[in-house]
Amino acid sequence: MTDLLHIGLDVGSTTVKVVVLDNKLDIIEMSYRRHFSDTKKTVCDVLTEITEKYMNNTFTIALTGSGAMSTATFLDLPFIQEVVACKRAVEKYIPQTDVVIELGGEDAKIIYFDKSIEQRMNGTCAGGTGAFIDQMASLLNTDTDGLNELAKNYSTIYPIASRCGVFAKTDVQPLLNEGAAKEDIAASIFQAVVNQTISGLACRTTYSW
Repeated sequence: MTDLLHIGLDVGSTTVKVVVLDNKLDIIEMSYRRHFSDTKKTVCDVLTEITEKYMNNTFTIALTGSGAMSTATFLDLPFIQEVVACKRAVEKYIPQTDVVIELGGEDAKIIYFDKSIEQRMNGTCAGGTGAFIDQMASLLNTDTDGLNELAKNYSTIYPIASRCGVFAKTDVQPLLNEGAAKEDIAASIFQAVVNQTISGLACRTTYSW
């Protein structure tokens, strides 16, 4: 008798994420990769790798994410809306959670868990999202991982506009020209994302952390 494994596939605006769970719902495999707008090929590559590695197993599978609806259609698989998927996972695995903030490639979401569920989404602008972080990282000639490493050693935070990547660039470029440390600029970029999340999503809702 073959073991039953469970695949969760998230097709986002810029990346494909997949986890494989065993029959005890423990994670045994995970993958995170950019799809460069070719979601179909990336999904097929990821699933092919999994089925070849676990060729003696059978699977259940469900899809979520902004790009997963069309993927679910061509694969004839169930689709779960991403906020619903997030809510269910949090309630099951970390039920003590008060707030979840999710920064996607092109949008940002916040879910409040209280007596009733409240969800807010910034879907009109990519300010403060993954696309914004990507754009800012390129200004420093690095990627998101490199930006994170730089920020670990900061000493000064500069004000940077997070509402729009164009405005942010007009803040970052003069700092670079003036010789500001890249470590400080990197941390300032992340602080700008925090500010955008608080002002745009949380709307200054306060919690006792």
